[in-house]
Amino acid sequence: MPRSLRHLTESQIRKAQAEGKLSGLEGEGKPLPDRPENAYIDSADAVGHRIMAEAGALPEEITLKRQLAVARADYAAAKGTTAEKPAMARIAELKMKLAIAQDARRKFLKG
Repeated sequence: MPRSLRHLTESQIRKAQAEGKLSGLEGEGKPLPDRPENAYIDSADAVGHRIMAEAGALPEEITLKRQLAVARADYAAAKGTTAEKPAMARIAELKMKLAIAQDARRKFLKG
């Protein structure tokens, strides 16, 4: 981060602290929540995704990751039954859609 931007950011934080705007916030004094889904993405992307989620606008990748987690749980429950193969197919389909969405994002960001 350039020095001037860092200085501006720090001064804005100090100003907000002096005005009491950083007191009484949700989660104050508690550890940051564990977000393992963000472990392998850029921190700026993670913050952007969190902001969009709080606004109710999730990127397709996040929606697909959630659907994939549900599909994996369904597969675990379906093991040994006739529902096992359709559950496996659903996981494969979601993995493919997720890979396409991730590739499209990477290409867009290179842009």
